[in-house]
Amino acid sequence: MQDADNSTQESGQTTQQEVAKKGRYGILAMVFITVVINYMDRTNISVAATALSDELELSTVQMGLIFSAFGWTYSIFQIPGGITVDLIKIRILYPFILTAWSIATIVQGFVSSFAALIGCRMAIGVFEAPSFPCNNKVVTQWFNEDERAGAIAVYTSGQFIGLAFLFPVLAIIQEYYGWRGLFIISGLVGIVWAVIWYIFYRDPQDTKEAMAQAAKDKSDGKEASIAVVEDTKFTVKDVVKVFGVKKLWGVYIGQFCLGGVLMFFLTWFPTYLVEYRGLDFIKSGFLASIPFLAAFCGVLVSGFFSDALTRRWGVSKEVARKAPIILGMLLTTSIIGANYTEDTFWIVTFLSIAFFGNGLASIAWIFVSLLSPKRYLGLVGGAMNFIGALSAVSVPVIIGFLVSDGDFKPALVFICALAAAGMCSYLFLIGKIEEVKLD
Repeated sequence: MQDADNSTQESGQTTQQEVAKKGRYGILAMVFITVVINYMDRTNISVAATALSDELELSTVQMGLIFSAFGWTYSIFQIPGGITVDLIKIRILYPFILTAWSIATIVQGFVSSFAALIGCRMAIGVFEAPSFPCNNKVVTQWFNEDERAGAIAVYTSGQFIGLAFLFPVLAIIQEYYGWRGLFIISGLVGIVWAVIWYIFYRDPQDTKEAMAQAAKDKSDGKEASIAVVEDTKFTVKDVVKVFGVKKLWGVYIGQFCLGGVLMFFLTWFPTYLVEYRGLDFIKSGFLASIPFLAAFCGVLVSGFFSDALTRRWGVSKEVARKAPIILGMLLTTSIIGANYTEDTFWIVTFLSIAFFGNGLASIAWIFVSLLSPKRYLGLVGGAMNFIGALSAVSVPVIIGFLVSDGDFKPALVFICALAAAGMCSYLFLIGKIEEVKLD
């Protein structure tokens, strides 16, 4: 009779584990889709750029300013955004910001001036600012440390795999509906997804199966499979703390360099293929997808291999977490090779190797979880994204000036230098991976 009771209990525990596990993977899938939509609304401007600049008669410098306008507010609102993530439940916050930035995206389809486009891009930056601190908090809540790099890799890959397939789709939408229709359709997709998110997302503390599994893990002396992070109160002094640690600055600078490379691909890349390499618009849409597929492969290889190194083979965190980022930054410097060939195949090859490297380095968000005390997760994530987002402000404008005389080679030299600087920040500033003392 006791054996039957034990069997029933074990069966109940197994079911509980399965439900909690499925819940986590469902949540991760939702974050992945949200990242795809997030980057679609950031980058549809790059697909529309050629047609938009022709119709509105905008110069390369003006287009650089439009590309960067998103970054102005996105960077400024990172700290407030991170604080907001620590104060408001994700189920409420994410649908609100999704709807807001989607409305701003739709409005872009109705404007006809340089100033109005700048304003819309700034509005998108405001409401997208809390998005990646949200993503990081969701993963930190739902996944324990030895699974977290893989989970981060999955949702981060959304920006690459989504755009790999979306670039040709967006190009076709623009072909049939024009650049205005492109913005309107993109925004409507976001609003629909905001409703779906609110209906289906739950924080782990609101999910009985997840909390029961976490309690069981704790009673068995294991690390909880659900790492619930409690909401916290914020003081202004905390901002000074998160900017006063050398170890964290290694991550911040690395994120700026990583983001700078990404901003080239999210803004000027299609224009580079069409105007500076002479490809037609539809063909450039398909060729532009290849480096994004390479980056997608890079981020998945990085995340799951990094987790495997720590979980299966006991490799130190210093090696397992840093090596993919350092190697990725090194590979990204290969972008300079595109300056020395006129062959489209080799141009795309060099850019794909570089973006594969950018994908390898894109698990950098794992360092927020590893280095930050739990109550500072949102704030440190906001600080990291604030510095990283400064690249969205500066890099598109710098490239706009560098290419204003019709030569794109200086711009690729600049991107190569950014990658090298990011590699150095991880090599020399972060040091031993351990939680920093902020209290």
